Amino acid sequence: MPVSSRFQHDPLVLVFAIAGGSLVALILLAVLTIAVPELANPFHLASVAGEPGVVDSLLLTFLAGFVAVLILALLGTPLAYLLARNDFTGKAVIEGLIDIPLILPHTVAGLMVYFLFMSRGVIGAPFSEMGVFFEEAFPGIVAAMVFVAIPYYVDGVREGFGTVPVRLEHVARTLGATWWQAFTRIVLPLTSRHLVSCALVAWGRAIGEFAAVVMIAYFPMVISALIYQRFATGGIAESRSVAFIMLVLCLALFIGIRVLTKHLGRYDDTA
Repeated sequence: MPVSSRFQHDPLVLVFAIAGGSLVALILLAVLTIAVPELANPFHLASVAGEPGVVDSLLLTFLAGFVAVLILALLGTPLAYLLARNDFTGKAVIEGLIDIPLILPHTVAGLMVYFLFMSRGVIGAPFSEMGVFFEEAFPGIVAAMVFVAIPYYVDGVREGFGTVPVRLEHVARTLGATWWQAFTRIVLPLTSRHLVSCALVAWGRAIGEFAAVVMIAYFPMVISALIYQRFATGGIAESRSVAFIMLVLCLALFIGIRVLTKHLGRYDDTA
C-alpha cells in the first residue's frame, strides 16, 4: 500500500506520525534558532569560519574523533562479536561495565579518565616514562573520546552481529572456510551497515564530549571547549557562529553517510 493511502486509511499511522513529528519539530526548531540569525549575517559567519583558531579546533576534533573510532573498531568489534555469539559466566557483568559510560555524569567520566591517564595514573604512568603524555595533549583527547563512546559502538555492533544467522558461519565452515574466513567473508560484510552506522554514532558522541575531554586536556581546544570559551568571553553571538559551523558540517556528514550506506550489508532472510 502506498504511503499516502496508508495515511488516509490507517488512523494509527497518522497518530504515530503526529507524535513522532513533534520530536522532529523540536530538533528542527532548535536548529533554526541557531541557523536563522547566522544566515542573516553571512559576512560575520564567513569571517568566523575562516579564523585559524576555529579551523584548527574543527580539524583537531574531527581527527581525534576519527582516531577514537578507529581504536573502537579494532578493539570493540572483536568484543562485540564474542558477546553476540557466546554465553558465559560473567557476561552480564561485562555488559554492565561496557554500559557504564552511558549512565555516568560527564564529570565523573572525566575524573575516571583523568585518574587513569594522568602522568601518575595506572595507564598514564608507563606511557609518560616512554615520553607519551595524555594531560593537555592530543592522546588525552582521544582517550576521553574512546571512553565515552565505547557503549555506543560495542552495543550497536553486537546487535548487528546478532542479526546474522549462525548457520551461515556453520555452512561456510563445512565448505572448508576457516573461522577467520567465515568471520571476514560472511559476518563482516553482512554487518557492514551496522558497523558504519555504529561508528558514525560513536564518532558523533566522541566529538560532542566536553567535560571528560576538558578535565584531561583543555588545551589544545576541541570544538566543544572552544564554543564554551567563546560563550564565556564573547557571549551568544560569538559562540553561536562556531556552533552553527559545527552543526552544518556534522549534519552534512551524517546525512551523506546515511544515504551512502542505506543498502549496505542487508541480509535477505527470505531466500
